[in-house]
Amino acid sequence: MTKTPLPNAVCLVCQSDSEKVPLIQLAYKGEMLWICPQHLPILIHKPDQLSGILPGAEELGSADHHD
Repeated sequence: MTKTPLPNAVCLVCQSDSEKVPLIQLAYKGEMLWICPQHLPILIHKPDQLSGILPGAEELGSADHHD
């Protein structure tokens, strides 16, 4: 089986590619992005911490926790 590299498939936070870590693809503001499992909790729980990395992240705010 021949591997076909995915263009621009790097974690939006750490820039790791799929040769180093698994990547999860997501769509946001009409763009296809990638994030690794290590940084997925930031996207879910504190997306505002991605300000400057993910356009408009500061508008997303942090998740409300109901423990």
